[in-house]
Amino acid sequence: MPTRISETLYRITNGWAALIALVVFVLFTALVLPGQAQQAGQAEEGAADAGSPDLSLWYSPGELYRMAEAYGKEGRSAYIRARFTFDLAWPAVYGAFLVFTISWLYARAFPAGGAWRLANLAPVLAVLFDLLENVSTSLVMLRYPDRTPVIATLAPAFTLVKWGLVGGSFVLLIVGAVIAIRSAMRKRGQ
Repeated sequence: MPTRISETLYRITNGWAALIALVVFVLFTALVLPGQAQQAGQAEEGAADAGSPDLSLWYSPGELYRMAEAYGKEGRSAYIRARFTFDLAWPAVYGAFLVFTISWLYARAFPAGGAWRLANLAPVLAVLFDLLENVSTSLVMLRYPDRTPVIATLAPAFTLVKWGLVGGSFVLLIVGAVIAIRSAMRKRGQ
């Protein structure tokens, strides 16, 4: 099944898809992210020291509950709203950029059927874990002050795995770019 998904991504990827995904990623990063950061800062104004689960590498369930307390009712509502508006768009944007770019580069860097070609699945998993993080932290915020122990325990794990996969995807992108450039230079030299 993973191989089939990976190969489907290779089939639908071309230079135009990768270029469009890059442009959307750059524009979103330059134009939307700063405004979203400002809105989040205003919504969570009284809770500046509390931090945010999305931006943390790791936090405990207790820290998640402390964040929920610090945000207050309005801050928790703003947090949940952001998870189901902006934080649905952002994973789609970075996910598309990483999937299409990695697929395009790895199609040039590695032969079909090789294990390295499965690298284009890393960003798909990153988006999945990002969405799991959003749902779990939002449930904790929504139910606060009631406790949701299983969800509060899973949320930090989802966050950690998300960041590992996002970071790993960017490393894979760089590796693919280097190998694709070397491969293209070798072909030109022959």
